[in-house]
Amino acid sequence: MLKRLFSKRDTSASIRTDAIPSALPRHVAIIMDGNGRWAKGQGLLRTAGHAQGVEVLHDIVQTASDIGLEVLTVYAFSTENWKRPAVEVDFLMQLFSTYLDKELQGMHENNVRIRFIGRMDELSPLLQEKTANAEALMRENTGLRFNIAVNYGSQDELLRTVRKLAAEVKAGAILPEDITAETMEEHLDTAGLPPVDLVIRTSGDQRMSNFLLWQAAYAEFYFTEKNWPDFTPEDFVEALQVFAGRDRRFGGLPRS
Repeated sequence: MLKRLFSKRDTSASIRTDAIPSALPRHVAIIMDGNGRWAKGQGLLRTAGHAQGVEVLHDIVQTASDIGLEVLTVYAFSTENWKRPAVEVDFLMQLFSTYLDKELQGMHENNVRIRFIGRMDELSPLLQEKTANAEALMRENTGLRFNIAVNYGSQDELLRTVRKLAAEVKAGAILPEDITAETMEEHLDTAGLPPVDLVIRTSGDQRMSNFLLWQAAYAEFYFTEKNWPDFTPEDFVEALQVFAGRDRRFGGLPRS
């Protein structure tokens, strides 16, 4: 059984070390879908699904850290999610705040480095302060790089990136012909991170939903019918096993 690094919550999950693929993806991204559907199936309010989803996130971050994954990015709140009922949005923001309060110290003690991507300047001053403090606390950590996409949309990210580069061209700092794929990546919210190798989406839908469109250009996809609150560490490792068995192609021949 893997050593359980995060001990705040007792879980029944036990992952056999021989079940973990020897070749892990460097960067896994997860679209955590199905909280509302799970709650409806249980006869509960949507907010109950979100609360249970946070518990699952704890377990998946724990597992990713335990197995030595390099980068994990999760889609927590999109730029489109503001269109949801105000009561639900307020609950999600409070849940995010509570999550930071409960989880940060445990992650820090286990060498996790956290990062937030998206329009953080549009969050409340309190959440902006909490996220900035969290990043500062774990900036020197060298374990799992855990990224939370909050108020994030990939089209918005690409627009912001293009505007930054246009401003640099206007200022004479760079020439238009100096803009390359590498230059773009350096200006994205995920600057410095490797491309996404594997995208996992729960709850049956098979679409990207405006998540990491540039970064996942050559990613493999893993879809499961399970709603996010039912997703387990075993399911996570199964997705990694499926990835390990894929013959990946990058616009042509398989990469050796």
